[in-house]
Amino acid sequence: MREPAFWYRPRSLQSYALWPLGALYGAIAERRMLLPGTDAGIPVICVGNYHVGGAGKTPTVLALTKLLRELGETPVVLSRGYGGRLKGPVMVDRARHTAADVGDEPLMMARDVPVAVARDRLDGVALAKSQGATMILMDDGFQNPRLLKDASLIVIDSERGLGNGQVFPAGPLRAPLQAQLARTDALVLIGDGRAANDVAAELAKRDKPELRARLKPDASSIAQLFGKRVLAFAGIGDPERFFRTLRASGIEIVGSRAFADHYPYSERDIEDLWGDARRNGLTLVTTEKDLARIHGGEGMLPHVEEIVPFKVTLEFDDPAALRELISDHLYKARERRYSAR
Repeated sequence: MREPAFWYRPRSLQSYALWPLGALYGAIAERRMLLPGTDAGIPVICVGNYHVGGAGKTPTVLALTKLLRELGETPVVLSRGYGGRLKGPVMVDRARHTAADVGDEPLMMARDVPVAVARDRLDGVALAKSQGATMILMDDGFQNPRLLKDASLIVIDSERGLGNGQVFPAGPLRAPLQAQLARTDALVLIGDGRAANDVAAELAKRDKPELRARLKPDASSIAQLFGKRVLAFAGIGDPERFFRTLRASGIEIVGSRAFADHYPYSERDIEDLWGDARRNGLTLVTTEKDLARIHGGEGMLPHVEEIVPFKVTLEFDDPAALRELISDHLYKARERRYSAR
C-alpha cells in the first residue's frame, strides 16, 4: 500500500475524521497484545516497528545475524512472507522460489541467512528448529502474540519518526503507543534525525536502551554509479530515504520514481523505466529489495541485468553496547527456561 501523506503531517481533518476507527482498531490490537504467547523452547528476538511501513527492519535483521554468528549462535529468521503466496512452513530457496512465492524481504535475506516463511509462526519455529536453529530472529510480528518473545527491538527512522502519532487508519501506528512502549526492550534509531527523540526519552524513563545506527552504502555500489547520471526508483516504505541516501553518496539523480511499498512490478513498468532511462542517457538504480521482486517475480522481467542494485548495510554507533544487550537477553532467555525445568 502507499501510505497516505497526512500520516506524516500535523493532525488534520482526515486524521480526526478517522480517529474513531483508529480508536477501535487500537483497542482490539492492544487487547490482542495482552494474550499469552507460546514458548518456542529456544530464544526468540523480535525486530519490529510501532508503525505500518518500513523503517529499516531488514538491514537490522541482517546486522543482528552477523552479530549472533559471532556469538556462536545459529540463527534462523522467521517471517510471514508478506507479499508471497506460500503459507508455509517452508525454508526459502533462492534457486527455487520467487518473491511472488515467499515475499521480497525473505528472498533477499535468504542470500545471507536461513529464512523460514510461515503464516503460523509456531509452524515456522518447528521448521527452524529442524534446521538446527539455536535461536529465532523474528522479522516483524511485534504486535502478534502467537509466539513468546524474549526480547523486542523496535526500529524507527529518526528522520520520519511516528508521523502524527495516531493509530491506523488515522495514522501509521499499529497499536496505541503506550501499549507498545510497555513491551519494548530496546530502540534502534536509524539516522541522525530528531523525529523520534520523544519516544527515546519515554523509553529511557523505563530504563530501556537507545541504540543509534546508520545505513552505510556499499563501496562497490558507489563505484559502479560514480560519475553516472541515474534514474532512481523504489517501492519501499519510504522511497525518499533511498533517494536521500543516493544523493548523500555523491550520486547524481536526474529523475526518480516512487512506488508503493512491496509494489509488484509489471513488464510494462520496467519497459517504461528502461525507455525513460535510455532516452535520457541514464542508469537505472533501485534497492536490493525492489530488485528481488523484479528478478524473482512471475518470470524474468525485461532489462533486469541493466538495473543496478544499490546495496546498504546497517552499522551501529556502539557495537559493543549492542553485543552486550543481545548477549544479556540470550543468557536470561536460557536461564529462564533452565529454571523452569
